[in-house]
This record gives sequence, C-alpha cells and structure tokens, in this order.
Amino acid sequence: MKALCFLLRQGGWRSTVFMLILGGLAALALPPLCLVPVLPLVLGIFYQAVCVAPNHRSAALRGFLFGMGYYTAGLYWLTNAILTRVHEFWWVVPFASPGVALLIAPLIMVPAVLCRLVPAGWPRVLMFAGSWTLADMARVFYFSGFPWNPLGSALEVPGWLGDWLIQPASLIGVDGLTLMLVLASLALWQGRRAVLAVGVCAALWCGWGAWRAEHEAVLPGHINPVAVIVQGNVTENEVLERDSAVSQFRSYLELTAQGVKQAQHLLPGRPVVVIWPESAFPGLLDEEGVARQMIADAAAGAPVLLGSDRRADGVGRWYNSLMALAPDGQIEAIYDKSRLVPFGEYDPWIIPFHLLPAEVVPGPGLQTWNLPQIGRVGPMVCYEIVFSGSVVAPGVRPDWLLTISNDAWYGNSAGPRQHLATGRLRAVEEGLPVVFANNRGVSAIYDARGKEMGRTEWGRAQVLIRPLPGPEAATPFAMIGRWIPCLMSILLVGGALTRWRRAKADT
Repeated sequence: MKALCFLLRQGGWRSTVFMLILGGLAALALPPLCLVPVLPLVLGIFYQAVCVAPNHRSAALRGFLFGMGYYTAGLYWLTNAILTRVHEFWWVVPFASPGVALLIAPLIMVPAVLCRLVPAGWPRVLMFAGSWTLADMARVFYFSGFPWNPLGSALEVPGWLGDWLIQPASLIGVDGLTLMLVLASLALWQGRRAVLAVGVCAALWCGWGAWRAEHEAVLPGHINPVAVIVQGNVTENEVLERDSAVSQFRSYLELTAQGVKQAQHLLPGRPVVVIWPESAFPGLLDEEGVARQMIADAAAGAPVLLGSDRRADGVGRWYNSLMALAPDGQIEAIYDKSRLVPFGEYDPWIIPFHLLPAEVVPGPGLQTWNLPQIGRVGPMVCYEIVFSGSVVAPGVRPDWLLTISNDAWYGNSAGPRQHLATGRLRAVEEGLPVVFANNRGVSAIYDARGKEMGRTEWGRAQVLIRPLPGPEAATPFAMIGRWIPCLMSILLVGGALTRWRRAKADT
C-alpha cells in the first residue's frame, strides 16, 4: 500500500501508464464479462489518485488518462469494423478505439477536478459520484450521441442474478445504476460503518430486485404475436461485396418458410410476425416488387418486418430503414433511422474531408406503428436502442419494442454482446418486451422485466421462434425518464456543496 501511495503521488511516465492500465481494468466490469467486484478496487484507487494529485491540472490529466484506458479497452472491438474494409482504411486501424476514447475521455476529467473543490470525506465522495454521472449522461450530446457502456451496464450479469440487479432501472434508469455503483464503490473505502451500510443497501437492492423479477404484472388484454426472427449469418464482407446476394436472399426465404411453418404448428391460431435484421435484403426493397412478393410468399400470410436502404433526395444519400410488409407484399409502414452512428453513417463536423463514400440521412424521429396482426410496435434500427429514455415515441405507447441490427461489422467480440445488453436494460426501464434481431448474432427476446426468453448463437444461420410476452404498465422511469437520475446526481452535488459551506462557516 505504501508503494501504491508513493506512485499515486508521483508524476512522470510511471503514473501515466498506471492510470491507463487502471482505466483498462475498469472495462472488465462491462458486458459480457460483468466483473462487478473490479469496480470498488479500481474506482477506489482512481479516486485516491485524484485526491493526492499535486494540483488540479494533474488531477484532470489523471482523469483523462483513466478515461483513455477505460474507453479504449471497452471499445476495442471498433477495430473489427475497420478490418472489414482494411484495403481502404488501413491507416485508421491503430486509431479506431483510441480515437473515439480521445473524444469522450475528457468527460472523466469533470469528476476528477470538481471533487477537489470540496473537503475530503463524504462531501468529496458525493461530489465525485454526482459529477461522474452528470458528465456521463452528457454523452448523448456528443455528435448524434454516444452513450455506450455506462458503468451501470456492469450490473447486467448473465442469468437470474443480473435479472435481480437491474430491476431498479425501472425507477432510475441505467444512469441511476451508474450513480449507485460509483457511490457504493467509493463508500466501501470510507470505514466500517460505510461498508455495513453498503452491505445492507445491497441486500435490500437484491431482495427487491428478486421480488420484482419474479412477480410479473402484464397488462390484461394484450396478446402479442409469435415472433419468427430469421438470422441469416451473413458476414460483413459478403454484405459489402454482394457477390453472393442471390444465395443470401434465397437462404433468408428458406429460413422464413421453415420458421413460419414451425410457428404455426407450435401455436396454431396465434398471429405470427416474421423479422429480418438490418442488411438482410441485398437491394432497395421499396423499388423491387418481385422480391417483396417472394418474401410475402415465403411468409405464408404473416407480415414481415425487415431492414433495407432506400433513396433519399440527392446523389449518394440514403435512408437506413425498417419496413413492414403486408401479407400481399405491399409496404405498410416505413421507419427511417433517426439516430445515426458517427464515423459509420455520417462524417462528423470534426473531419475536414469525406471519410464515407455515401451519407445516411436521419429520419424524422421515433414512431409507434399500429398494424394488423402485429399490434403496436416501436421500431428502431441498430444504434438507437442504446439511448436510455429515448426509445419510445411520445404519444402512443407500444406493446413491444423492436430493433434490427447488423453487428457482423464487429465480429465475434464484446461489441455485439454489449449492444444486446442495452436491449435488456431498455426492457426493464420501459416495462416493455424487446426483440433484438441481428444478422449474424446474437438475436434475443426479453420480456418486460428483462428476462431472456430465448436467443440465437453467434455464427449460425437459424430461426428463433418465441411468443412475445405482453407489456406492463409504464414504469416510473418510462414516465419521467432521465430527469430522475439527473436530479439524483444534482442532489448529491448540492449536498456536497452544502456540507462544504457549513464546514467552512463553522471555521
């Protein structure tokens, strides 16, 4: 411990390397590993490093370095997307995840600096936890938003334990989970009483979570359809090259016909909906009537929800769309993706040249479809499921949420699994079942309490057939949204300042 304290008080390259490694270790708590016990150790050491820094500039630098390590490690899988087009963007490979980390790591400088404005002890702990959460929530304002990997997602432990741990998200959202995790991690370093208090709170947290996870409250009168998720297992190189587009299309048609037949046999009389993922159709669906009829024939009377590009105004401008096909092959509804991926679907303003050969145009915003046999569904495309509190269109509340994606870009890495984990939390936050359809895996269905109803395997062409669970009443978070964790964080920051002012007045 003495050696550690000595290191924390020093500057130079040793301190720099140590902070980068410390941030990288924090990423072990993220899905799919979810090594939650790492956080109290890592955050406790980081907090001490900030407290003993010789000045504010040094504290800010340590916050930045910790953020670089955390986001570079947590987003390592971004490199896989570059490797799919390495002949064009070979020069970007070393900068993929560090480049993104460079943009968002400065946010961790905020708690590193602000906590030093108040005295050591509980005021500083409260300031650190509150300002960390507020800064983390600000990531929705970066370009089109990049709220990936909040610390609260560490509680998405696989299985029943994770089901228990994430239930408070129905009250406070994933940002509230982040706040509680940071606060508890630092409290464990504040003496025996604090450790005891954290233990009691953790027991109550798990107890209430276990009770809620096991006591469903599905609204009566809502019968959602049977979902037939078709996962074609097409690699991203095949998607881009289109050399085997015809065979890919035929494979999806065959899997669809098999899946619908099985669904009608397993649950006769119940409506069926077929779901294809993003990039499944190798063309422009709205311009190809013959292909739409072939899809409708394969679905044998079931509506089909699937992704397709479509032309926007101008040359080289596209919508990334989710379309609903009626049983006769006609397009019933179109949803255009509104939250675009920076650097992947459009060039952010910080790039002085065109990185992408074509530009995706954002749609007008979230929708709720109300379609025959399908019911009320909230459609989303890929990245949009990441945005806590922004997955349901205002006005008409859907009965279930759907997101289609193509995570083949990121290979068999943590990226697709982190993406999938966001769907689990959105289900708990909104009290709605979530369908996550992916081109190569993993696809899954969650009920309104985040319980997994079934999933596909990575790297296999297969069909997932499950009756969709019903919705529950709107949760407190669904009604109020991110204002809840925002106000909680503001209260902690205000409490820290109040205690500091009182202490100052007493002296």
